[in-house]
Amino acid sequence: MKREYTIIYESGPHNWSAYVPDIPGCVTTGKTRNETERNMQEALAGHLALMQESGELIPEPTTYAGKISVQVAA
Repeated sequence: MKREYTIIYESGPHNWSAYVPDIPGCVTTGKTRNETERNMQEALAGHLALMQESGELIPEPTTYAGKISVQVAA
């Protein structure tokens, strides 16, 4: 069964980090966003596999991200 989870990416001064709000503890980092995305694919798959092995229920995706544009005074 395929599920699609929201991933939050954050840039830092020297790297990127990412986490899955619906899967506590599933985090990763990378030097670039592309590297972080690849690392997250592996981290999420591994995290879910470990949850299944230990008999934990896999949470349904419930988090969604969006963007809103607003005018900011200069």
